[in-house]
Amino acid sequence: MSSDEILKAVFPLLDGTDLAACMAVSKQWQQIAQDDYFWKSLCAKRWPSTCKNPSPPVTYHKLFKTFYKRETRKTLLPPRISLNDLKFYIDVWGDDDLLFSQVVQGPALRKGSWTPPSDICTVLKHHLESPDYKMTLPVEPRFAVPYTQTVSVSVLVARKDTNKMACIINKSIFDYIDRSAYRALAFDYLVFSPAYPFVSGIRGWISLLFMQHGDEGIFDVFGIEMDFCDAANSEEEVLWLLDMLEWK
Repeated sequence: MSSDEILKAVFPLLDGTDLAACMAVSKQWQQIAQDDYFWKSLCAKRWPSTCKNPSPPVTYHKLFKTFYKRETRKTLLPPRISLNDLKFYIDVWGDDDLLFSQVVQGPALRKGSWTPPSDICTVLKHHLESPDYKMTLPVEPRFAVPYTQTVSVSVLVARKDTNKMACIINKSIFDYIDRSAYRALAFDYLVFSPAYPFVSGIRGWISLLFMQHGDEGIFDVFGIEMDFCDAANSEEEVLWLLDMLEWK
């Protein structure tokens, strides 16, 4: 048998990775290995329906090369906005009384921008030190809230580059209190621009971080945490998410 005949007998026995490696051996091997017959056989094992099309839109070699591997997550392009472009308006009510109201510059919420008190509980300390991306803010002065009081929160965000605003959380109630982690949580679903019609169901979370109080029926709030871990777990991902909001 000639060398060409030997290669044509062996190549159908190879998997896609080995057949692709053979194409790099020599020009002779490349010319034989790129025969679409071999790649059609591989595609027939992986996606049998593609071989039922009498005139496929691409060669089987290209089809296999493009889709046989699951794509790895691609790196995001730099976001179009930065925390320096943003201001957050945070208001917290206890029943009808305003407990906290502050305009916060974006960089002040950056993860690690402040150090929580050293005497917070161990569970909360581990939570704040975890790699998950959380935007946190100290509450100064602190405020105390009875467990029986209904506490709600609103968060608006403004862009300095366009002079527009968007809503992150709209008067949501802290209806879940994790006493073991000393956090009270509220959330709201983000409202996205009509330019992103298939993006929905993503929540913005906000937590009140509190400490032990002399009275067991009261919690002493020392910080606020905001995150979007349903969909964004880095500063770049958070900025991309905020950029997609419905800005008005």
